[in-house]
Amino acid sequence: MNTLHLYLRSMGILMKSRLQYPASFLMQTLAQLIMEGGELLAVILLIQRFEGVRQWVAGDLYFFFGIMSVTFYLTECFGRGLTGTFPSMVRSGHLDTLLLRPRGVLTQVLCSDMDPRRIACIAVGTTALVMGSHMSHVVWTLPRVLLLMEAILFGCMLILGLFLIEAVFCIHSIKSVELVNAITYGGRSACEYPVNIYPRTLQILFTCLAPFALVLQVPASHILGKPLFGWPEWTAFVTPLSGAAVFSLMYLLFRQAVGHYRSSGS
Repeated sequence: MNTLHLYLRSMGILMKSRLQYPASFLMQTLAQLIMEGGELLAVILLIQRFEGVRQWVAGDLYFFFGIMSVTFYLTECFGRGLTGTFPSMVRSGHLDTLLLRPRGVLTQVLCSDMDPRRIACIAVGTTALVMGSHMSHVVWTLPRVLLLMEAILFGCMLILGLFLIEAVFCIHSIKSVELVNAITYGGRSACEYPVNIYPRTLQILFTCLAPFALVLQVPASHILGKPLFGWPEWTAFVTPLSGAAVFSLMYLLFRQAVGHYRSSGS
C-alpha cells in the first residue's frame, strides 16, 4: 500500500510540474491529438473505401482501434519512466542511486516520469471505442463491461512487460535497442486491426510472442459477438492472463539484469 501511495504521489507531483507551463502543455497535447487523430482518419478512409475487412465491418474496426489505443497510451502515460527515462539513467550512471534506496528499482523508475500529453490519444481511442460499440450495436451487459476492463488491465501489463524488454537490453548494452520498438510500437500499429487479416507469420508473432491478440483482440471480438478464432466464450476471460504472464517473466529477467548491472557513469 505504501508503494501505491508513493506512486500516486509521484504522479501528482509530475502532473503539477508539467502544468507549470500551460501553453506549452496545451500545444503539445494538441499535437498528440492531431497525430492520433490522423491514425483514426486512416481507419475512416479504409472503411470508406472497402466498407470492411473480411468479417469485420466498420464498427468492429473502430472498436479494435479504440481498445488498442486506450490500452497502449494509458501504459505509456503512466509507464513513461521505462521508455523515456530509464535509458538515460543507465548511460549517466544515475541508476546507481536507485540501487541505494529502500525501494524497488522498477517502482522508482515508474515514479520518475509520466507523459500527460497522452491523454489526448486516450481521448481519441475512447471516442473510437464508443463509435465502434454504437455502430456494431453492442449490448453492454455486466460480463461484457468486466471483460473490457480485464482486457485493458492485462493489456497494460503486457505492454509494460514489452517495455521491460528494452530496459533489459539497456542494462546489457548501455543504450536502447531500436529493434524492440518493432514489437512494442510496431505491435500497436499492427494490432489496431484484427490480427486475422495478416499473413500467418504475423498472426503467430502477435498471438504467441507478443500476445496482443490473446490479451485484447479475443475479448474484443467476443464483446462484438464475432469470436476471433471461434473459441468458446469463456476463453475470452482467460486469454488476457497471458499479459500478466509476459509481465511476470520480463520482471524476473529485469531483476536478473539489475543484479548484473555495472555502473556506466562517474
